[in-house]
Amino acid sequence: MNNRKRFFLFAIALASIFISCSAQTPVVKTGIEVLRDMDFKPLEGKRVGLLTNPTGIDRNMVSTVDILLNAPGVNLVALYGPEHGVRGDSYAGAAISAEGDTLMGVKVYSVYGKYRKPAPEMLKGVDVVIYDIQDVGCRSYTFISSLGLMMEACAEQGVEVMVLDRPNPLGGLKVEGCLVEPGCYSFISQFHIPYVYGLTVGELATMLNEEGLLRGQKGVNEKPAHCKLTVIPMEGWHRDMVYSQTGLPWVLPSPHIPEATTSFFYPVSGVLGEIPNYMSVGVGYTVPFQLFGAEWITDAEAFTARLNDLNLPGVRFRAITYKPFYGFGQGKVLRGAQVVFTDYKAAVLSDIQFYVMQTVAEMYPAHRVFADPAGKIGNFDVVTGSKYIRQTFAKNCRFEDIREYWHKDDEAFRELSAKYYLYD
Repeated sequence: MNNRKRFFLFAIALASIFISCSAQTPVVKTGIEVLRDMDFKPLEGKRVGLLTNPTGIDRNMVSTVDILLNAPGVNLVALYGPEHGVRGDSYAGAAISAEGDTLMGVKVYSVYGKYRKPAPEMLKGVDVVIYDIQDVGCRSYTFISSLGLMMEACAEQGVEVMVLDRPNPLGGLKVEGCLVEPGCYSFISQFHIPYVYGLTVGELATMLNEEGLLRGQKGVNEKPAHCKLTVIPMEGWHRDMVYSQTGLPWVLPSPHIPEATTSFFYPVSGVLGEIPNYMSVGVGYTVPFQLFGAEWITDAEAFTARLNDLNLPGVRFRAITYKPFYGFGQGKVLRGAQVVFTDYKAAVLSDIQFYVMQTVAEMYPAHRVFADPAGKIGNFDVVTGSKYIRQTFAKNCRFEDIREYWHKDDEAFRELSAKYYLYD
């Protein structure tokens, strides 16, 4: 057999492997694509509002704003911008003022500025508000708070809510962290749900609506709110899928979630990251939420070895020295550990940061978290949803002291939320 024939057969074999692998890649249709397949029939004769950001796209990365503006028979009359804005051009935490948009004169209202719950005049002349935003599956991410507050406002004004469903990038199997307790509700812990809740936004919206988790209008019988809700489900998504298995493009929902896999790490370090001036979690460097570092960690190798000695399921740690470009530790040399998943499905995401704080207390007791009773705690309590977590952990800095409490609601919530599953 000559070389040319060998090369030809080799090329055919490679092409076959590529085609085979491609054929095995699941293809998920998001809610906006399913709605388009329905010729937008559910929107006929309705004045439409849209709560979205740059993640509201189809698989060809065409914006849901543009899709609805150009859809025959769809009357888009209002846009609502969450944190970072409709166009994603505002930084984290920046209040956004309402301004007229240039998209064919459609009015834009901010729901991350003066109003987080839309005022009645912001819904005037709207029959249905569509929600189309990519979620990250963690309670402290503000987009689900904007969804719930929009549902409450629409319930009061008799406006329908339609959720165009999208994948939970963490998959639909992980449930972690205690339910929010009185005194700890905030815009980053808006609802009585776990820290990691294992639902798509469509499933979550249905649960909030049906389980009485939406707050009613003050002074009006104080009953939970209940809106008219329609969910346009995805096609092809399953609970054990992570985002890389969907075949969908990823658009960063906020500046520090640049890749779909970054969503895995957000609950890994997000609680610790709320403690003011304590440790870097990689925000401001190239791998946000994947690192734990500080100037006072003098031996990254020893720190990492101690973490690996814990044999936490599904993860390993590697020593790293880095210099953040901005944010905490900007321009300073920090040492610490990078989290690497060896088996994502086996990992308990939110536990990892508590083990890091435990290891810090063992190796660097002068930097034990909450060692100063008068020290700032930042958003730690509202992100964990419980003052008990901090108060108990601070005594000895042992995760074992709070593990049972942190996970006490996992199974009950899993059982309750299963009633609202739209996908196997």
